[in-house]
Amino acid sequence: MAKFAIDHVSIEGVSACVPQNKVFNRDYVYQSPKEQAQFIKTTGIEERRIALEGTTASDLCLAAARRLLAQLACDTAEINLLVFVSQTPDYKIPCTATILQDKLGLSKRCLAFDVNLGCSGYVYGLSIVASLLTHLKGKALLLVGDVSSTCVNPKDKTAAPLFSDAGSASLLRYQKGSAPMYFNLQSDGAGYDAIITPDGGARNPINDASFTFDVTLGRSRADMILDGIKVFNFSRREVLPNVRELLEYTGMEIQDIGFFVFHQANKLMNDMLAKKLGIDSEQAPQTLAKLGNTSSASIPVTLVQSVHQMQLSMGKEIVLSGFGVGLSWGSVQLDLSKTNILPLIEI
Repeated sequence: MAKFAIDHVSIEGVSACVPQNKVFNRDYVYQSPKEQAQFIKTTGIEERRIALEGTTASDLCLAAARRLLAQLACDTAEINLLVFVSQTPDYKIPCTATILQDKLGLSKRCLAFDVNLGCSGYVYGLSIVASLLTHLKGKALLLVGDVSSTCVNPKDKTAAPLFSDAGSASLLRYQKGSAPMYFNLQSDGAGYDAIITPDGGARNPINDASFTFDVTLGRSRADMILDGIKVFNFSRREVLPNVRELLEYTGMEIQDIGFFVFHQANKLMNDMLAKKLGIDSEQAPQTLAKLGNTSSASIPVTLVQSVHQMQLSMGKEIVLSGFGVGLSWGSVQLDLSKTNILPLIEI
């Protein structure tokens, strides 16, 4: 188990961006009205934001980054690291981070690379960027987002009504004396097939059979496959022990934490996590109703949407917890009391 602390790195600001295009689950034609009502009740997802054709995760992250850098009046010459966390890069080759480095006008001395992670991606991304900043010094951009709508078949009624598209940008800074970030990161590749796109990689290259549509399942092997029961059971089994072990590591109690921001998987899952922790629903904010499951971006999106609520307890530290595809999961305890969290933007 990877439990560790990173000193002298702070998060200066967080921004998030979603498409303007709204899709309502009550209008989802591949479910009956009864199925729609039950789906919305269970998942909590009433509407989603879906990127128009030609808009990628990097476009959403780019908009968030530009707004953040402008708002914080950041000198781009100070940024010497850019990490892009996504499962929906612009291309297989090259990595998207280098394209973003150029579009943002960052120095050619800037280190840039991609990380292929989904639901745990923001927490993992923070650990990677903060770790590197202890050596690189200066500032860094963590760009996290997905256009999951491009991965699922619109006829797959178990997955399509879940996912939304979003991107985020976080500006981190090496600063002596900053409060530590405490991490607890885990993985279990035995469950790799719980969320998977079977064909399209080197293991199973695209072939004629990849696009054979399964009428019963509503998808093909070129689409994302989500085993909801397996993912739910994994999350129920692993997430809370991970969070509790983190608090044991930091010497904190549940009541010492201002907010717990979980990956926005579905309402049933997040309600269960809050109940088992013994906290009020207000301490575990949700953005599912209007923004759906935004995959890797769900934690920063929720931070952005809940900032006014969270300011009430800004004297306390916050726990962020991501879990899902991989299988991978992790949590971080950190201080966001001095972080500039910008309003959600739309493009």
